[in-house]
Amino acid sequence: MVILFYFQYILFFEAISLLNFLFFSYFKDLVGREVTVELKNDLAIRGTLHSVDQYLNIKLENTRVVDQENYPHMLSVRNCFIRGSVVRYVQLPPEGVDIELLHDATRREARGG
Repeated sequence: MVILFYFQYILFFEAISLLNFLFFSYFKDLVGREVTVELKNDLAIRGTLHSVDQYLNIKLENTRVVDQENYPHMLSVRNCFIRGSVVRYVQLPPEGVDIELLHDATRREARGG
């Protein structure tokens, strides 16, 4: 029983690592484009994606807060580093999404393969 639990534990973390790698690879292709990052504390920051690392930490340049009325103290921030664990969503530019690739992946998933 303990061996089975350990095996499931290892598989879970390998799946998480693979998922992080897929997101990391995707975000690396978006460097230089404008994205909006929504944090778990409801703060949304829009800026140019400067870099992303394997932990999905994000560095933005030329930032501005989406809701300036609720976060006036953030008006002077122009560059920021965002820890990956506090990110809720990353809104991508429309040209950064390959619709055909998403359709193909959805069809493959629906067929079970």
